[in-house]
Order: sequence, then structure tokens, then C-alpha cells
Amino acid sequence: MIFVIFILTALLGVGVTVLLWRDIHHRSKGKKQTLIQLLNHYLTLRVLAWLGSRQRQLLENDTKNVYRVQHDILLQRLEQNQNTEYGHKYKFSAIQDRITFRKVHPLTHYSHYSDYIQRISQGEENVLISERPSMLAMTSGAPGSSALVLNTSATAIDYFMKGKVVCLDAMYKAFPGTQNLQKIAKFFFTPKESRMESGIPVGSYVSYPAVNKYLLSLYCTLSPPLDAMTDSDALYIQLLFALQDRTLGMLEDGSASAVYYACVALQKNWETLTEDVELGQVNPELKIPPDIQHQLSLMLKPNPLRASELRREFEKGFHGIAKRIWPDLQVVWELDSGSEELHVINLKESYCKGIPLYSPVYATTEGLIGVNLWPERPDRHYLLCPRSVFFEFIPAAACEEEQPSTLFMEEIKEGEEYELVLTNACGFYRYRIGDVVKVVGFHNQCPVVEFKYRKNQMLNVRGEKISEQVLYQALQHAVKLWPGADLVDYCYAESNILGPYCGTSDPHYEVIVELKGIRNLSEDQRYKLDESLQKESGIYKSFRFKGSIGPIRVHLVGPGAFKELHNFISAHGNMNQFRVHRVLQRKEFWDFIYGKVVS
Repeated sequence: MIFVIFILTALLGVGVTVLLWRDIHHRSKGKKQTLIQLLNHYLTLRVLAWLGSRQRQLLENDTKNVYRVQHDILLQRLEQNQNTEYGHKYKFSAIQDRITFRKVHPLTHYSHYSDYIQRISQGEENVLISERPSMLAMTSGAPGSSALVLNTSATAIDYFMKGKVVCLDAMYKAFPGTQNLQKIAKFFFTPKESRMESGIPVGSYVSYPAVNKYLLSLYCTLSPPLDAMTDSDALYIQLLFALQDRTLGMLEDGSASAVYYACVALQKNWETLTEDVELGQVNPELKIPPDIQHQLSLMLKPNPLRASELRREFEKGFHGIAKRIWPDLQVVWELDSGSEELHVINLKESYCKGIPLYSPVYATTEGLIGVNLWPERPDRHYLLCPRSVFFEFIPAAACEEEQPSTLFMEEIKEGEEYELVLTNACGFYRYRIGDVVKVVGFHNQCPVVEFKYRKNQMLNVRGEKISEQVLYQALQHAVKLWPGADLVDYCYAESNILGPYCGTSDPHYEVIVELKGIRNLSEDQRYKLDESLQKESGIYKSFRFKGSIGPIRVHLVGPGAFKELHNFISAHGNMNQFRVHRVLQRKEFWDFIYGKVVS
């Protein structure tokens, strides 16, 4: 320590070193660290704060002239890829403005690119983009088989610089305590990756500590290879190390549902976790390779005082447990939109009561869409990022048209809903991602939007097109009419997913719910959901009145059934990138959860 202080004094001078040490001491609220660890942690936060402030200012400048920024980013994308096979086909070199681009290039869906991406995966170059992709990333939200999207190193940098660090700046300003030298518990799962014959890796683009080695000092998460464990064992280990540190400053995960199910795992395993904290061990019943188990054991020390404190709080119950076992917790950083709303509510009202939840970015595998600059507000509103992708907007009324007219960023209106169309840096041009947003305001010239629904998450058995958002509102109302019931989780499906088991009944919706507080529902109670949906949707009511759509069928599953479904779905992709599927369209997913029905 003396040597380090001597070196700092020599480099910075006595005055600067004293001020630096005072600031470090003032911010040092967390678990005891060595001086080197403190310096590393402190400098990492300072660099992130500087980057965030700088990028925020660049974003502010961009929002004052969105026409110019959008024009420049489009022409930059076209010029970069004008000599590719695709660029020659659509004459990118001749396009000088967005009007011409809109005229000569059609609106597209994924099927437009699948053959090109297949060729790229086999090693062909200069097809869609001029550079070799760094990864073929699996999309997280597709209801059918996962699609592959080109990613480059620039994609990751763009997400980090224009997305995450901007949101860190907003978070630091809204919650100054997040700049203290406290560790972050990040629950993550090492992505499963493979490689194509061409050598291009196939996986999911996620942010986890092993990817950003320079950020490791911020986390209590471990560095041993968690890919050698099952997801449940990896989560157990991360919870164990999080429980060791009473002074955690933040919980972080890729979705609200992942945070919720981490809390569920904590409630389920608290006795063995507390015992492991007390004895400084890793539960020997976990299926962890012996060498990794030994490595983990070396990082743990018996802590009977902390174990006693934890046991005392757990025995009181789990309402508001996060704040009781981590009293210095500042915020929960999670991504949520639309289908995650129930998990957000459950976290706020139970496990994480009293702790702000912050959903920082609106992003898809195809690109960064927006940033939430208002962490202290309960609404999830996102400022569109004009320098990340080129945006077009389809009015909601025209969403079902194959080639509808589109609007540019400065042409859309507050209060209206639009389907997003993106032109990104990775070979997707005028691409319809299927997300519908509502413009809730403007920041300077730039739209601020609220996610509403995904077009592929709609129910449609007779052309009625009921969105997941409307269904959820009806379900919320119905649950209030079921005395003693609390909604834990839910999903929907169209009756045709039943195949021959549908019989001769009229087309209808199948709904599966997991409830707390009650074990069964009467037929009258189940019918309340159908009545609620008729109140929410006049279109649905008219189809029910004519008898062309049958009544909703409601099924109940036992505790933990949806967690098992999430694990089953994530086995087809990656747990970090898991997105809640409310409307199930894959029969194997439906069959899995339907097999858990108890009533």
C-alpha cells in the first residue's frame, strides 16, 4: 500500500493525491477492498462518468437537428456498403437522399435476407455488408425458430457508447449514490456459442462481465467459467457471492423476468445459501466440476455474523427482502417492455419494494433504438437514438399493408402509434422489426416513444387482431374479480395450436395462468376473463356476439410452472437474452406448459 501511495504521489503530486484519496474514502461504502482494487473501481467509475457525460452531450446535439443526423447516417450506411453485391443490386452509389432511398428500396422482412445471411455464414464476403461480421447473433424475440442477424464489432461499440454509457450518466444524476464504490450483482449466464464452417461464431449478443474485462472491478460476479455449470447452479453461485456482500449497490440483469426469477430462486434456496455463507463453502450437492468448485471455495470465507443476519431477515418473509438484506441498494438495472410489465409490478410490490427499477435502453438484436433518460420516472419512455439507425415509421392503421407509405422522424406526431422500420449498420435496409410504439413527446426535435406491442404477439383467429397489451389489461381486470388471487405469470395461444385436440369447437383463445392465493376457479370465474376482454375490445365483443369466436378457456398451473417454461424456451437460445413470450406460437412450447395444467 505504501508503495502504491508513493507512486501516486510521484505521478500526481501531494495535493492531487490527497484530494484523490479523500474522494475515494468518501465514496468507499462497499465491501472492504485492497488499495489497488479501490483505485481500479474508482477509476473505472470516473471513466464511465466522463464517457457518459460526453456521449450525453453528443446525443443532445443530435436531437437538435434530427433531419441532418438521420440524412447523414443513412448516406454513411449506403456508402459503406455500396460495393457489396446487395449495394450494386439496389444502386446504393446513385442514392443521394432519403426520398430516393425510400422510392427504390422496398420495405423488408427477415425472409428478404435469409438467403444472403446463409451465404455469409458459409464464408462468402461482400454480400450484404463490406466487412466480415464478428458474429451471427440469434434474435431473442422471434416466436418461431431463431433468426440470425449480422453483428460487427461496431455494433457492440455503438450499443455501449450510445446506449449504456448514456444511461449510466442519466442514472448517476438521478441516483448519485450509484457512484459510490459499491459492487454490482449481475445475474448472467455464459452464452452458448458455436461456429459456422466459415469460423464465424453463432450466439447471442449480450453484455456479461467476461466480455467487458475492464468492467470486472464493478461486479461481485465471479470470473470462473460458469459455462461449465447448469444455469440453475450458475444462478445459485451468483446469489451466494451477492449474499456475501451486505453493501451491494445495484442488482443488474437483462430483463425484469430474470431479476424476478433470481429472487424466486433466492426464496427457494435461502436455507442452503445461508448455510454456505456461514461455513464459507459451496453446496456440495451442486453439479460443479471439482476444479471449479475448489477455485470457488478459495474465494469464500466463513461468515457466521452475516449468515445470522440473513437468516433473521429471511425468516421474516420475502416482502421487501432485497432492501432488508442489502440496505445500501440504490437501484435495480433491468430491461423491460410490454410483456415484462407483470414482472415489474411483482418486483415493485414484493421482492424489491422500495427500490427504484430502471429500464435503461430499448434495443433489439437488430440495433439500439432508444435510451431512457428519466430513471426516476415510473413510465418507460425512450428517446430515439438518431445516430444509431435510420428510422422510418408506418402509421398503425397501415401496419397490415405489405408496402405502406412511411414517415420520417420529423414527420410523426405526438399521441400517434407507429410501426418501426430500421436501416441499420449490419445489412438490414428498411427492415420491419414488428414493434409498435406510441409517440409520447419530443426532446428538442427527437421523438420520445413508449413501447406498445409486437405484431407477432397478437391473437387472431378471425381477423380480429387482439394485441397482447389489450389481453393483459383484460386479465388484470379479471384477476381483481377472483377473490384472493394474485397473478404470478401467464401466457396465451390461439386454439389452432391444439391441433386435433381442438375438436369441433369454434376458434377461441387458450389462456394459462399461475396464481397465488387460490388453487382453483369456478367456470363463472373463468368466464370473467372473456367478459373483461369484451369490455376492452369492441372488435372481440362483436365476434363473440356473432358466435364466430368461442369463449376463452382458462387453465391453471402449479407453482414454478412458468419458470420451467422459461428454462425450456431458453434452452433453444440463451438465458441472458430471454424475452418473455406471452403469445405462444410454437407447439412444443405450448405442449410443455399445457402439460403442467392442474385445473
